[in-house]
Amino acid sequence: MTMGGATERFTEGSEPLLPTKRERPAAEGEEAAFHEFNGASFAGAVFNLSTTIVGAGIMALPVTMKVLGLIPGLLMIVLAALLTDASIELLLRFSGAVGVRSYGAVMGDAFGWWGRRLLQVCVVINNVGVMIVYMIIIGDVLSGTTSGGEHHYGVLEGWFGMHWWNGRFFVLLVTTLGVFAPLACLKHIDSLSYTSAISVALAVVFVVITAGIAVVKLIGGQIPMPKLFPAIPDLASVWELFTAVPVLVTAYVCHYNVHPIHNELKDSSQIKPIVHTSLTLCSTVYITTSFFGYLLFGESTLSDVLANFDSNLGIPYSSVLNDAVRVSYAVHLMLVFPMIFHALRLNLDGLLFASARPLSSDNRRFGVMTALLLLVIFSCANFIPSIWDAFQFTGATAAVCISFIFPGAITLRDSRGIAKKWDKILAIIMIVLAVVSNVIAVYSDAYKIFRKKSAPSEA
Repeated sequence: MTMGGATERFTEGSEPLLPTKRERPAAEGEEAAFHEFNGASFAGAVFNLSTTIVGAGIMALPVTMKVLGLIPGLLMIVLAALLTDASIELLLRFSGAVGVRSYGAVMGDAFGWWGRRLLQVCVVINNVGVMIVYMIIIGDVLSGTTSGGEHHYGVLEGWFGMHWWNGRFFVLLVTTLGVFAPLACLKHIDSLSYTSAISVALAVVFVVITAGIAVVKLIGGQIPMPKLFPAIPDLASVWELFTAVPVLVTAYVCHYNVHPIHNELKDSSQIKPIVHTSLTLCSTVYITTSFFGYLLFGESTLSDVLANFDSNLGIPYSSVLNDAVRVSYAVHLMLVFPMIFHALRLNLDGLLFASARPLSSDNRRFGVMTALLLLVIFSCANFIPSIWDAFQFTGATAAVCISFIFPGAITLRDSRGIAKKWDKILAIIMIVLAVVSNVIAVYSDAYKIFRKKSAPSEA
């Protein structure tokens, strides 16, 4: 089938690697898996989509409250969720009208070859950046990190002291070979539903412990009044407000996994309730974490709030709670990793081997690509020091394109004539907000970097 230059080969980047019974016979060697899979359940799909959404972005959300103030920050989280829901609804409507089964195919129908390729590049950039952040956080939590000349001890350092085997390099190597590699080798996205359920539960554990600590300290009168609105003493402070936008955008990016999850459902009509349920669950987690995280640490909130859990919290069993928070979220990220990796591998394969046979039927290409991607992510995670830098880059470029600019552009292009007047107005709003806010965010970040470099010479 060909529509606007989008063929079924090009849709594989967002479809399940293994087919369902309704599609085609299984490739050689896949027959057993084919007969065992009868479609994904509602709960499994919610867990998988929620796991795609709730990743490392939650760690940077409390500091957005520090930048924006509590009330505007919480409102922005809700607004980002509403816009994400609207953009996904547009994608699903257009893919249904076109008769294709992936985000890439919708882009291909609207903008041809270059549109599909541009989406694949953005997914690759976004997912590589996000997974590097995951590894950085896992390394920080387990092995510690040094910032501004001060060393923040990791969990393993605190338990056993500093040794070669609990250093960042070795811990990440063991995590990559022992956890990431086996999970990354699973070809079916629904195979990850159980690990996704565990990862969502661990995220909830993190939220509950953080909220409990904040409530105990609040009752004890140990928490000062938080900043409700941002302080804006000068023009530079206005620009700085926009630096929170890429983080909020990155926190909700899940569009590239919506179609794979949709394609594997027992009942494909459930996809909209699944999206609504997942976004509601994740927004609740985000709001709770942002509120209580900022309430707990105030103006001392770091860009990775987990780094705040390495000191005495001023309550009984402080060290035990610190370790519980950090370990639960490190394990959560380990289980989220393969969900993001799944979409990365398929989109990169579609980008590099567009005319090759499906990745699911080429075990050698599947294995080599998996190994090389893990090697690149592992190497970068050992050299990039800050998650805020990674979020600013991916959020202001690839993530905003995937989430808002591309869905808005597809709607305005309206190659099938199905967009309503309100759809096009919404598309314009999404594109304008995304472009303006992220251009200002990039400018503000560049200005701060320039000011830091020029400060010593001025002194």
